[in-house]
Amino acid sequence: LKQVFNKDKTFRPKRKFEPGTQRFELHKKAQASLNAGLDLKVAVQLPPGEEQNDWVAVHVVDFFNRINLIYGTISDYCTEQSCPVMSGGPKYEYRWQDEHKYRKPTALSAPQYMNLLMDWIEVQINNEDIFPTNVGE
Repeated sequence: LKQVFNKDKTFRPKRKFEPGTQRFELHKKAQASLNAGLDLKVAVQLPPGEEQNDWVAVHVVDFFNRINLIYGTISDYCTEQSCPVMSGGPKYEYRWQDEHKYRKPTALSAPQYMNLLMDWIEVQINNEDIFPTNVGE
């Protein structure tokens, strides 16, 4: 387990909500409903009186944190050599494209692809224009 939390690996610290904020309270509600083993449909329903965008943002961040943790546990076993292609089985290959370095869809190894993807998601989540942290925005 020590390998999973190695700073030199791709594992990123969890994105946390500031205690006392509305999103922190929504996060606690989401965690409580998911941990209670409820039906997933019920667990993700918008609580009465809450803003839909805030509720979605809380779930996006939680999903990112969970995927990040899962990826951190397998990243030692999926290397440039063992995972030379980012694929979804033999029929599907994922290619990376962005506005900077990879202007055309580019085949990458799974670790390269995942690092770029996790970096991109982290930038989106930290972008105040997309995920504002102030109440009422």
